[in-house]
Amino acid sequence: MMERLFRLSAHGTSIRQECLAGLTSFMAMCYIIFVVPNMLTDAGMPHESAVAATIWVTVIITLIMGLWAHFPVGVAPGLGITAFFAYYVCGPAGYTWQTGLGAVFISGVVFLLLTVTRVRQMIIDAVPTDLKYAIVVGIGAFIAFIGMKNCGLVVADASTFVALGKLNSAPTLLAVAGVFLIGALMVRDVPGAMIIGIAVITVAGLALGVNSLPEGSLVRLDIPLPTETFGQMDLVGALHHGLFSIIFTLTMVDLFDNMGVLIGLARRAGFMHEDGHIDHLDRALITDSIGTMTSAVLGATTATSYLECAAGVTQGGRTGLTAVVIAGLFALSLFFAPLVALVPGYATAPVLIIVGALMMQDVVLIRFQDFTVALSAFLTIIGMPLTFNIATGFGFGFIAFVVLRLLSGRGREVSPILYIVAACFAANFVLRSL
Repeated sequence: MMERLFRLSAHGTSIRQECLAGLTSFMAMCYIIFVVPNMLTDAGMPHESAVAATIWVTVIITLIMGLWAHFPVGVAPGLGITAFFAYYVCGPAGYTWQTGLGAVFISGVVFLLLTVTRVRQMIIDAVPTDLKYAIVVGIGAFIAFIGMKNCGLVVADASTFVALGKLNSAPTLLAVAGVFLIGALMVRDVPGAMIIGIAVITVAGLALGVNSLPEGSLVRLDIPLPTETFGQMDLVGALHHGLFSIIFTLTMVDLFDNMGVLIGLARRAGFMHEDGHIDHLDRALITDSIGTMTSAVLGATTATSYLECAAGVTQGGRTGLTAVVIAGLFALSLFFAPLVALVPGYATAPVLIIVGALMMQDVVLIRFQDFTVALSAFLTIIGMPLTFNIATGFGFGFIAFVVLRLLSGRGREVSPILYIVAACFAANFVLRSL
């Protein structure tokens, strides 16, 4: 049955390898169970319903991603877009969370229309191959930066923005040890190197007293449901003219966040052909669109493919079975949330750093000898970690590519679609600056 559903042999994988990959991805992204609901609570939502909505969205849409789209990727409410929702839309902008959810739903409808009309596919096909490689590399730099931030290896600094963290900190030292441990295991081709590394660092942290076992019961007997947020979105309020810029921002950020993650992971999983075409991409994009609408209905923000699943893809995830395993583990987390909290951020940080290094390998495929490509690729790569946003890196790269080709007299080499996309990014940057 597994062979019929997922064509494991054709993808050179096995049930064991897919399960390991799913477990690795789950461990890398399970922190969302705590981080996303806390931000939604700051937006005014009831906490219990926010937790339930976050998990149920992840389970439902990740299952669709695995069983129908056949991508080894987990889908959940996005961190960046949730922060925008909680700390801008429901903060300085002055909208209620119900109105904000209405805006999320409308943006999901826009995603779906762009997908079924194949506009999203046309946009992806219009992206030059060099920039697709730059996206992969930029995501690698971004995910490594997240890993370093999560373990305190880099910290915020008032004068230099970022700085080296305290190397005498136990979590940081454990994370550094994890990088070398997992790296050594991978060099020796030890199966499950990332899972082993996460487990060893977690146990070491417990033994050293850096983290402790959760208090109280590790299991809850009731199934949490988003009863207080389900169906509470305010579509009429969201259609108010004042929300146009917010809906536009939600659409642009999620469109290119998803696109960037899917391109990056497709490259790692071997789904991208030499001409840049990606297998199953249309279904993955439709799944993301459905996910956003479902998320708004249940009471969470825009659903997006998770960058951290690069860890599972690197571990060998090649089919939708990886996503099914991720969904199953999130379903179990409904009952075992305290146990999930046992895996600290510094234990999964080494995995993110190593995955970043692996994704950086594609930089050699970029044609840096053409400076219109070199500068555009550079801005794409550096823009993602420095702005903490995949879509912004896209925007930097696209605008630079179009402008440089025009100024160098090579404007005819640029796809008309790319001109439109660059103009949309420019408009989005202006709107976000107002």
